[in-house]
Amino acid sequence: MKMISNKLAVSGPASPEFEGVPIPIGIPFGIYPLVQGRHGGVLVPTFAQSQDYGLGLEGLGYYKVMNDYWDVTARTNLYSYGGWSLNLNPRYQKRYRYTGNFNLTFQNTKALNRSYVDYGGTTPTTGDEFNVTKSFMLNWTHSQDSRSRPGTSFGANVNFGSTKYNQTVLNNPYLNYQNQLTSSISYSKDFKGKANIALTANHNQNNALHLVNINLPNLNGTVVTMFPFKKKEQIGQPKWYENIGIGYSGNLNNQFSFYDTAYSFKKMLDTIQWSAAHSIPITLSLPAMGPVTLAPSVSFQEHWFGQQIFRTWDDKEKKLDTSIHKGFYAARQVSFGMSASTRIFGTYGLGTTKIRHEVRPTVSVSYTPDMNSQNYYNVQVDTLGNKLRFSKFDGIPPGAFQEGAFGGLSFGIDNLLEMKVKDKKDTAATAFKKVKLLDGFGFSSSYNLLADSFALSPFSLYARSTLFNVINITSSATLDPYQINQYGYRINKFAWSKGSLGRITNGSVAISTQFKSKPRDGRSDSARTPVDPFMTPDEQQRQLQYARANPAEYTDFNIPWTLSLSYSFSFSKQLQTDTTGAYSYQTITSSNINFNGDFSLTPKWKVGATGYLNVTNGSLQQLSMFVTREMHCWQLAVNVNPIGIYRSFSITINPKSGILRDLRINRSRTFSNY
Repeated sequence: MKMISNKLAVSGPASPEFEGVPIPIGIPFGIYPLVQGRHGGVLVPTFAQSQDYGLGLEGLGYYKVMNDYWDVTARTNLYSYGGWSLNLNPRYQKRYRYTGNFNLTFQNTKALNRSYVDYGGTTPTTGDEFNVTKSFMLNWTHSQDSRSRPGTSFGANVNFGSTKYNQTVLNNPYLNYQNQLTSSISYSKDFKGKANIALTANHNQNNALHLVNINLPNLNGTVVTMFPFKKKEQIGQPKWYENIGIGYSGNLNNQFSFYDTAYSFKKMLDTIQWSAAHSIPITLSLPAMGPVTLAPSVSFQEHWFGQQIFRTWDDKEKKLDTSIHKGFYAARQVSFGMSASTRIFGTYGLGTTKIRHEVRPTVSVSYTPDMNSQNYYNVQVDTLGNKLRFSKFDGIPPGAFQEGAFGGLSFGIDNLLEMKVKDKKDTAATAFKKVKLLDGFGFSSSYNLLADSFALSPFSLYARSTLFNVINITSSATLDPYQINQYGYRINKFAWSKGSLGRITNGSVAISTQFKSKPRDGRSDSARTPVDPFMTPDEQQRQLQYARANPAEYTDFNIPWTLSLSYSFSFSKQLQTDTTGAYSYQTITSSNINFNGDFSLTPKWKVGATGYLNVTNGSLQQLSMFVTREMHCWQLAVNVNPIGIYRSFSITINPKSGILRDLRINRSRTFSNY
């Protein structure tokens, strides 16, 4: 090889070797640019084969440096059936000022129609031979360095595109099942710590329902609590009224929605909703009365709405109709309250083992006058003549105030349970270690002394714990203390009059844990894989998604084995009635298991898998498996996705160096699961 420093290197014939074994492929000569710094060039594609898309070249592109702050990457995928995709990825960065990137993708998917039948022209064909789908996706992230403009920030995380885009991306099961897209753009300014404003624009999109909701512009403003009676120069103990604080918070919201399958600008304008909310809290800090802390409060809230919703029963069609009246409407609410809280400790001894129990009860007394009953009305909801009560502002952000006066108690108890045991690793007589049994468990509810019915609110029950500092458990449930009638509706009679505490209407349990062996070299994860400080959160998320879709290429051989498990279960009871008036409560459940793990067969061979199991219907929704081989400077990676919208496998051999990562041998095939 001949080398010219900082210019060029030229070599004769060359071929790769794996573990000293030559491979019968090579090049007759080589020309290697040795240009310093960033420079553009062609991006080498990989070969792919899909049962639905045909043969393809993926990742063919070009990288261009625009200037010291901008660069652009353009890539394309080409398939033999006629499908293609184009991706443009401009990135920009100015150190100590801002950083961001755009990611715009156009897809023209042309997939084989499995139901197509050709009868040789004697009879019509069944459908078209190919299914053609056009889609796009726009991603934009922008983050501002906090040092560039202290007190002012601007950020963006935009993800907007066609609802069918995610389903047509090959070899990415995590993206195929992602049905929610969200975006946010925000600007905020702080006024010397006394007040701040935030202007935001948000978007959420349900790909399954094809529903798009956009909120813009939204304006939020807050004024930090002020103490108007406090003296500038304090002498002695302050008077009680000097601790009176007054604050303010308000927001203005605008929202409109549309279905992307039947988009119409006029229909979108008809869905526009605007509203505003104002809140003025008044607080007073009182000195502690022994173990009890008191906190009085006064609050005034006002909501502005741009429309009202009225529901009426149609006797002819036997259904509930909805009409919207637009205009300017307002609703107000005032509340007065006093809360008290304390902490109670107890210890139980069992030999050298001590159990510590901490109880944190809270009680508050509040009064809210009735200022919103005129906004409520009764409406028949079924053919049996049953009626429900609605507000004119139900379903309109920020929501309707409750009707009726409230004067009563809100109460709750939170508990902490932990244990002290003798530390076996320390021989000292006073050596103990703490073990948490329950991080928290308790309940909360309220009782309205002024209500003529249903004075007691449902109980919120919860518990959370971390067993052995490894297993995280959280659970919650709602207990309704009232009975139901022959039609399944609540009646004003307590359930415990019949020997029952009440009805559990919904609940959930989540359990997660993670195990992994110690690293062979003894270094921490952060020391081995430092985070790029100039990578935006969105770029980190994209890199994580790629690593999940191609786990064999990002295997850490320094960790002999890892295992992550999570389980979630939730249920709710929904009332079901028929035309005869008979009722039943149907329990809707959802249960799933997520798993992810790998282990080393030998110091240089590793296998692993990750997946999602829907326990409710007993189906494995997603599974990815990999086998990888560490070959010093090279790495062999085999990824297999046998379940999902697209089933695929790939075999890749590439250098581990990031500079030479595109010098790979790739073989992949994809099969549609439709």
